Amino acid sequence: MNTSTAEQNLSSFDPKVRQQALDALVAAWQAGEIPCAPPNDQLNLHCHTFFSYNGYGHSPSALAWLARKLGWYAVGTVDFDVLDAMQECLDACDRVQVRGMAGMETRAYLPQFATREINSPGEPGILYYMGVGFVYEKTLSPADEALADLRQRAAERNRDVVARVNAYLDPVVIDYDRDVLPLTPAGNATERHILLAYDIAARKHFPEREDLLRFWASRLEMDVAQVDAFMGDEPFPHDAIRSKLIKRGGVGYVQPGPDTFPPFDEVTDTIIKFRAIPTYAWLDGTSAGEQAIEELLALAVSKGVGAINIIPDRNWNIKNPDERALKIQKLYEVVQLAHDMDLPILVGTEMNKAGQKVVDDFDAEPLRPLHADFIAGAHFVYGHTVMERALRQGYQSEWALEYLPERRDRNAFYQEVGRLVLPGKAALARVAQLSDAREPQAILARLQEL
Repeated sequence: MNTSTAEQNLSSFDPKVRQQALDALVAAWQAGEIPCAPPNDQLNLHCHTFFSYNGYGHSPSALAWLARKLGWYAVGTVDFDVLDAMQECLDACDRVQVRGMAGMETRAYLPQFATREINSPGEPGILYYMGVGFVYEKTLSPADEALADLRQRAAERNRDVVARVNAYLDPVVIDYDRDVLPLTPAGNATERHILLAYDIAARKHFPEREDLLRFWASRLEMDVAQVDAFMGDEPFPHDAIRSKLIKRGGVGYVQPGPDTFPPFDEVTDTIIKFRAIPTYAWLDGTSAGEQAIEELLALAVSKGVGAINIIPDRNWNIKNPDERALKIQKLYEVVQLAHDMDLPILVGTEMNKAGQKVVDDFDAEPLRPLHADFIAGAHFVYGHTVMERALRQGYQSEWALEYLPERRDRNAFYQEVGRLVLPGKAALARVAQLSDAREPQAILARLQEL
């Protein structure tokens, strides 16, 4: 199998094909047959995979290999409402010897902010919310049932969207089970899969391009020339179609309320039961909720939040100079607040849209002063992941609560573990041999000797 074929196969929907491809690439890399960039301090801890939607079609294995090939320090997966990527991510990162971690993103309802927008534009009380550092996917417990509920809620919302959009786009209609779910490897469709299905269906119904353009122009209330400018030759989840059909104000959109998404406390409880770390997902500081970020984070921390996630690119890479200056200021303010509140900072680009960066430009002037904080955040969640995998002594463990009751001390411990422990199965096995050590400082001393 040549390198190009193996890399393509990394994103096959067949897990056996992905495994064979990764085996071939790792063997070639270890034999010196594939050049990889030297290790560097690049990282992306917020990679959506094809288990929700990745703009480049990347599987967890493909992302791990990308990290190896580009020399990244760490990589982390985050998917909407599912942990389907978790085990593959951790295993693949072990194979390629890159610090790896797995997370999940969802939306929740926070009643204390019911009248204020938070980080979901136009949707007061609703917030994007994350858990990071997952290790165990199946617990056969109420937490597992709660995870299944998140998946089911998402599917029901999608079916409702399809029903409304079908009525508007008729004669171009789709069937959710027949046309949308096959576009996903594990049945967890997102709105971008729905858009892709509609584009495919429209091309089948209107095989002549002129007819296709006229159809979309009429439904989108745009000029044919405007549609022609963005409509390529291959099906794609176009933003213009997304805005008209699905996003706020679109024909398929329904304003969410208290019952649309699970309560914040319920989601937090689920994340903690999985022994992962509840994480607030910062937007850009301009919403009413995030303008009250001290109040918001104080409330979130009181309920169990232990970290904050930032998408750096949307906080500085902005054309309008006034908007750029404002959002950079807000970025620095929230980073300082995270320091003050002992909240590790996790960062990355989403890659849930084609064209997005695969990794942030940490050499950009606004990000350069913050890079050390971002590395520390990667150490923290990787250190937790290592300790949980090897010894069941992660951030939420009984051991951590007994020996490191203060969050500041707990954060410092896992950051140091993450710094000391190299990635890979061999290092993980050596950590597992420390089961006789109980005191945190004794564990760190032993790790320094490994």
